[in-house]
Amino acid sequence: MRTILSVCLCLGIIIFSVLPAVAQQDSSRRNNDSLNAVILHDFNVKFAGIEQQKVADSIKQMEIKEMLNSLKTQDYLKKDELEKQLRELKDNEAKRISLKKVQIDSMRSTAKAFPVEGFFNDTLFLIYSKLGSFSASDRGKAISDRIHKLADHFWFRSDSLKIVEIEGTSDIVIGETIIMSISENDAIWQNSTKHELAKRYQKLISDAVMKYKEETSFMTLAKEVGLALLVLLIAGGLIFYTRKLFRWTEGVIHRQEGKRIKGIKIKSYTLFDVKRQVKVLLVANTTLKWIIFLFIVYAALPVLFGIFPWTKNLADVLFGYILNPVKKIALAFWDYFPNLITIVVILIVFRYVTKGVHFIKTEIEKGNLQIPGFYTDWANPTYQIVRILLFAFLIVVLFPYLPGSDSPVFKGVSVFLGFLFTFGSAGSLSNIIAGLILTYMRLFKIGDRVKIGEVVGDVIEKSLLVTRIRTIKNEVISIPNSTVMNSHTVNYSSDAPDKGLIIHTTVTIGYDVPWRDIHQALMDAALKTELILHEPAPFVLQTSLDDFYVSYQINGYIKEPNKQATIYSSLHQNIQDVCNERGIEILSPHYRSERDGNMTSIPASYLPKDYQAPSFKINVSKGPAE
Repeated sequence: MRTILSVCLCLGIIIFSVLPAVAQQDSSRRNNDSLNAVILHDFNVKFAGIEQQKVADSIKQMEIKEMLNSLKTQDYLKKDELEKQLRELKDNEAKRISLKKVQIDSMRSTAKAFPVEGFFNDTLFLIYSKLGSFSASDRGKAISDRIHKLADHFWFRSDSLKIVEIEGTSDIVIGETIIMSISENDAIWQNSTKHELAKRYQKLISDAVMKYKEETSFMTLAKEVGLALLVLLIAGGLIFYTRKLFRWTEGVIHRQEGKRIKGIKIKSYTLFDVKRQVKVLLVANTTLKWIIFLFIVYAALPVLFGIFPWTKNLADVLFGYILNPVKKIALAFWDYFPNLITIVVILIVFRYVTKGVHFIKTEIEKGNLQIPGFYTDWANPTYQIVRILLFAFLIVVLFPYLPGSDSPVFKGVSVFLGFLFTFGSAGSLSNIIAGLILTYMRLFKIGDRVKIGEVVGDVIEKSLLVTRIRTIKNEVISIPNSTVMNSHTVNYSSDAPDKGLIIHTTVTIGYDVPWRDIHQALMDAALKTELILHEPAPFVLQTSLDDFYVSYQINGYIKEPNKQATIYSSLHQNIQDVCNERGIEILSPHYRSERDGNMTSIPASYLPKDYQAPSFKINVSKGPAE
């Protein structure tokens, strides 16, 4: 019982939601009727003179016919003249009707008629023109009211309506009551004659009354009520068992927690743990249950409304809510199908063009294809640029074929996105342009040891926006490409494999040490250093003669620029060892000492065991005697 009540409640809610839409349609129809009344009024004003002429011609025709009947049989000349006048009047009548047809045909696309409604809010036929003092709207309402009163005639049969021809109209009557009068204008609007149109309307009205009597009989109503109850029971049963089904699935979800439901992981990331996955499944279960409930109710409503003749229009409205959008979608897809085929062809061509460009890039990188003046390391960035240009060209080509590309909203969004891109990425664009320039300047490549500004390290990434460098302390520094363009760049690796990189360090030695000895000592220290090449041989430069010492610069060739820190450290160690072994004191930093009475700066481990600091030497000179 509760299930049936819930079904009825849903049905009531949807009925009340449908009725405003029907009322809105009636209001819209009344507005259209007002517009049609103006159009038809203009038509009637335009043909008022023609109608007056028609009346005058009819009177004259009657007078001529009476004169013909009153003539004697011997008065042939007068008879011929009257018959000639009668033929002219008939020709005028034919021309008048022809002119009226032309004018009415020109109004068919703009004028909308007023309906004559049957018993179930259905339209039996349409009224376009006025008759006497009745406008088209008044005629439609009056005829509808008279037809509805026919249902009260207990003995009404299909042949109860008769057609009576009266001057100017064909009337449909029942007894002494005129149901409607059909004028010449009515017949022209319907592309028919008065009598044929009267017979057609007679049948429509008779069928509508008989159908109403049949469908509102006690037996019919009893059957309809029974069918309605059956529909409600079926809908209630479906909802009842659907609810039981989803209760069962809810229990299954709880029972499978920790068994089959173990959460969802994507690699090492836990998208859903067990509790969250159970919660999501329960929400999905409930949502699906209510969707099915609504579908059952929505499917039952048109069937229920279709049982009773008074609510058949509501069934059409409900079906229209689904069928009309589906029809529009299907028609839109069908209309868009040629453009869709064009888009697919363009995408296929673009795909193979991109594959061809990628193949050329791969061949250049492998060295199979050589282009004079084009370096292999340009292949990938050039491919990226060409691919971006191809994508831009693809968007330009596809844009006219996209659905809604001509709409102002679509164009407005495109302009807005262009505005954001232009003004929101001004700095990024400068970095992108700088990145492209750096690529083709070939200042450095991945793995090179460089110095950019005050930053020294190995290049680990080159992108359109930044260049990333890892220093010898494993610090990753990101430098914007525009900053790289505006700074001086030193590349230690570019010529190292072929010509070798010269590393150098300066040592200051006192003037008391022969320069040939220190030259040899420094070269020996360089040759003992691992990764410093023997060929070309190291060499020494005397860079300055300072106040207290001489500056000697040792230079050596290496081919491992990324290991400079280690090589420098080893070189400094070897210089200390060799100088200490040969008794050479390194006076750097500034070191001052007296050679008499002071220990040497050489470490004790390098001195003889019997070494003693020299004593002070004093020279005494005797002057002449006083």
